[in-house]
Amino acid sequence: MQSFEYANPTTVQEAVGLLGAKWGQADVLAGGTDLLSLMKEHLHTPKRVVNIKNIKELEGIQKTADGLRIGALVTMDELSKNSDVVAGYKLLADAAAGIPSPQIRHMGTAGGDLCQRPRCWYYRQGLGLLAMKDGKSLIPDGENRYHSIFGDGPAYFVSASSLGPALVALGAKVKLVSAKGPREVPVAKFFVTPKDEASREIALQPNEILTEIIVPAATVRSATYEMRQKEALDWPLATASVALTMNGNTVTSAKIVLGHVAPTPYESAQAEAALKGKTITAATAEAAGKAAVQNAKPLSQNAYKVTLAKVAVKRALLEAAKAKG
Repeated sequence: MQSFEYANPTTVQEAVGLLGAKWGQADVLAGGTDLLSLMKEHLHTPKRVVNIKNIKELEGIQKTADGLRIGALVTMDELSKNSDVVAGYKLLADAAAGIPSPQIRHMGTAGGDLCQRPRCWYYRQGLGLLAMKDGKSLIPDGENRYHSIFGDGPAYFVSASSLGPALVALGAKVKLVSAKGPREVPVAKFFVTPKDEASREIALQPNEILTEIIVPAATVRSATYEMRQKEALDWPLATASVALTMNGNTVTSAKIVLGHVAPTPYESAQAEAALKGKTITAATAEAAGKAAVQNAKPLSQNAYKVTLAKVAVKRALLEAAKAKG
């Protein structure tokens, strides 16, 4: 690991003053479950590490008339067990609880989950975010069984965030703070698909800190369903987060967002349209699953993900239909 300065601020304003104008000058340390690995592999070589774990204003979950405020330092374990989250935002609690490692649930933070770098093995082996060689991506003709099934590139990695799809389904926002002040960005726009190696996969700027997640109040039936290869520590192969607004047993509106199948959480307007005015049954849930993947463009080794995503949508919908709303 390359040597670095270490800063230990106690306020957000102190912390943002320690950040740099360009990536590589400073990195933010929260739970450290991703950053430390990146630094050990020399993928990140910051000149300064800014520890934000002692900033009390970044902690806690508060319920208000407008919804939920989730501090960036809230751990995945706290999120999965919080009574307000479990009672009103089941898909979010499901997503946090689905992380199989107790250690990562205990240390990993909500803010860190949204800001973590891609788990693509090309990127993790130092070949860059887009894994380009001679102007062409190595991924379509390479080892791509865990990569994207949506889009035409040049980015083929999948978003690693566990919370992202659920937060997009809920219409949540993130608060980003720099020395110039705060700004709020919808989670749906926080994740971006980079077009070149100089870009990043999130809208966070190098001089900003993600301080909180703002989830609007809503009365929905919801669930998150994950498809995994194994129950041990690993990332899902495909997930679906669904949020249903109901009139009795009839769906008046739906949000269906897939995870781990695209460079960003993937919202399916086709699946949402397929459910409007319908009752959730095995047949309508299966039809929505088929609609969700109708635009999929699998690579040479990952067509299986199309089936997994379709099944994840069906099972999430059937689970959500049983929930209170």
